[in-house]
Amino acid sequence: MNLKNKKQLASRTLGVGAGRIAFRNERVDEIKEAITKQDIRDLVEAGAIVIKEIKGKRKKIRGKRRGFGKIKKKVQHRKRDYMILTRKLRSYLNELRKQKRVTTEEYYKIRKQIRAKIFRNKAHFKELMQIK
Repeated sequence: MNLKNKKQLASRTLGVGAGRIAFRNERVDEIKEAITKQDIRDLVEAGAIVIKEIKGKRKKIRGKRRGFGKIKKKVQHRKRDYMILTRKLRSYLNELRKQKRVTTEEYYKIRKQIRAKIFRNKAHFKELMQIK
């Protein structure tokens, strides 16, 4: 009787390595019938499947790994926010220019203001330009 697939299913379900999964010999028939992840969870609660302890000394220091790949910094999205706002305002300004509501001189002046982040958002832009 080969229970290799059941062991792999149990390891995926419980989030541990296949080497740490142990089956009780008395309840092998129940384990054979287990098909779903929920069946595996029920068998663990019933005691038919047991998770072995981690061997060795590394068990204690396992949670304290702090290499460069593990350090998570707070990422600031200033550039992304700036790009989104700038693109939004520039496209809206282009629409105004096509509708002849803004002259060429005003257009370039406003573009410089957009680049300087004078406008907080599109509503603020409209408010300062008195556009409805």
